[in-house]
Amino acid sequence: MNGSAEATRTRPLQISPGDLEAAHLDELIMEIEQRSLYYYQEKNKSLRARYTYGTIFLIINLCAWFIRDYAQKALALLPYVSSCGPEGSRCFHTLGVLRVSLGCFIFYFVMFLSTWNTMKLHEAQNSWHSDNWIFKFFLLVIVMVASFFIPQLYIQIYGEIARVGAGIFLGLQLVSVIEFITWWNNYWMPQNQSKQSCSFGLVMSIVFYIGSVCGIAVMYYFYGASTACGLNIFFISWTVILLIVMMVISLHSKVKNRGLLSSGIMASYIVFLCWSAIRSEPSHTKCNAHTQNSHTDWTTILSFLIAIGAIVMATFSTGIDSESFRFEFRKDEAKEEDDIPYSYGFFHLVFSLGAMYFAMLFISWNLSHSTEKWSIDVGWTSTWVKIVNEWFAAAIYLWKLIAPIVRQHRVHEQPQPTAAEVHR
Repeated sequence: MNGSAEATRTRPLQISPGDLEAAHLDELIMEIEQRSLYYYQEKNKSLRARYTYGTIFLIINLCAWFIRDYAQKALALLPYVSSCGPEGSRCFHTLGVLRVSLGCFIFYFVMFLSTWNTMKLHEAQNSWHSDNWIFKFFLLVIVMVASFFIPQLYIQIYGEIARVGAGIFLGLQLVSVIEFITWWNNYWMPQNQSKQSCSFGLVMSIVFYIGSVCGIAVMYYFYGASTACGLNIFFISWTVILLIVMMVISLHSKVKNRGLLSSGIMASYIVFLCWSAIRSEPSHTKCNAHTQNSHTDWTTILSFLIAIGAIVMATFSTGIDSESFRFEFRKDEAKEEDDIPYSYGFFHLVFSLGAMYFAMLFISWNLSHSTEKWSIDVGWTSTWVKIVNEWFAAAIYLWKLIAPIVRQHRVHEQPQPTAAEVHR
């Protein structure tokens, strides 16, 4: 009896291969679930980080406005910095805005250099982008303070470079807007058009075109009523020509993404750009009685705050739209679970260019003269920048419509190899 019990105790536990396989499968499933949970949390953290960077950008914009308009009286320590010159004149107004912009540019450009090649959520750059906020806060403070110790000559050189950077930012913004318009057109007016989507697209097309025509009429009434307002009449008339050309080409049978919806949205957009350009003319212009007045009232303050919000939103929306700037052969790539949700490098690059862009708006693209308080993007330089931006937007949209036709025509023109050449 005792021998039987002892034999039972010493007998090895028998585990079947099926049990081992089941245990291994359970461990594998648990590991996959934990990994999926980790990727889900990292993606959410990365998506939340975008809003933190956007909030930082907004605060820096407000700091630039404060430095430009009110810091000369509020900050008494800056005049003691040698690079700020007598009474701190080189650290306020235009040069003050450029210094704040330079600090913002350096911060986001450092973030760009440190995250541009990030591809996976488990990489160290992903953690650097989404975490380490205390360290990044100190980095931001250091570069912002250091920008006020830089000599005036280098700040002026940065101002010239910022003009180019702001122009590049406007180009990226245009591409992003046009890609969104194309996506919206394809969503509501697909090739296999259902009656509901087609009806909605047609209604929206009519709405956008009516809005564009009304906008043209209002601009003629307020800004081109007199023959002395020849420049404004030229701006508005050329916008009308662009609207007609875009509508005609978008309805051509050979155009791939044809339809009135995309051209209607684009028409409203360039009408808005034309209106914004005319509104940017100096307040003393006879043909522009509705520009910003020299005195400050609640409408001026509200317009100013809305303009700052628009700057931040334009930068943010362009920064997260990296898909519009990917090569065609990469747009169809399937995303894996551990891929980052958006391009960190492109996001920070756009914000660094946005730092140059807001500087140009705050100083009205003029490096030699200060702007009035509570004013933004006002002056002849600002007007022409917006007009060129409008024409450039129309050119990009038209090229996007006719480019497939041009490429197809070139393919047909190429000589086809003969049978003998193929056998060789």
